[in-house]
Amino acid sequence: MPRPRTFDEDRAIDAAMRVFWTSGYEATSTQDLCDATGLGRSSIYNTFRSKRDLFDRALRRYTESSTAGQLEVIQDATVPIKERIRRILWTAVEPDPGDPAGCFVINTIVELGPKDAEVIDLLDRDHELKRVALTTAIRAAQATGELDPERDAAGLATYVFTVLGGLRVAARRGADPDTQRSVVEATLRSL
Repeated sequence: MPRPRTFDEDRAIDAAMRVFWTSGYEATSTQDLCDATGLGRSSIYNTFRSKRDLFDRALRRYTESSTAGQLEVIQDATVPIKERIRRILWTAVEPDPGDPAGCFVINTIVELGPKDAEVIDLLDRDHELKRVALTTAIRAAQATGELDPERDAAGLATYVFTVLGGLRVAARRGADPDTQRSVVEATLRSL
């Protein structure tokens, strides 16, 4: 009879997520995961089957959480569209101080994107969900006169998420917050 688990699986996934976010998939060792989660190798492999399974679960946890937060901001029609966009971009300027630098998704795209179609498919679907939501919000703002109705709404949404990705890459390399702020302000002026 298998022994019952004596640990919180969600907490272990969260701890592993932070390690993968900081170090990437390939540079993270099983020992790093043991140290972060407080679990032994056998517990990790019995629960998650493999380092890759744990990584996939951590990445899904991150995207679900991050996307839910972004969608909440995007879909809040009580807030002017430029303020919603500023709030999305500002997460790269002033991230949660307890989070690793940059973005787990962007870091993963850079590391695994060229060679891992399964990860890219997950991240593409996640990105498309947010892009479509922002396109819809921009179109609604165009209909009310908040934004120029002649502008390509889908192109603007893509532009915003491209800037966000760039800000997060810059944050990963230690970009100056004042420079990051100026990028956000320039982006808002260009809308």
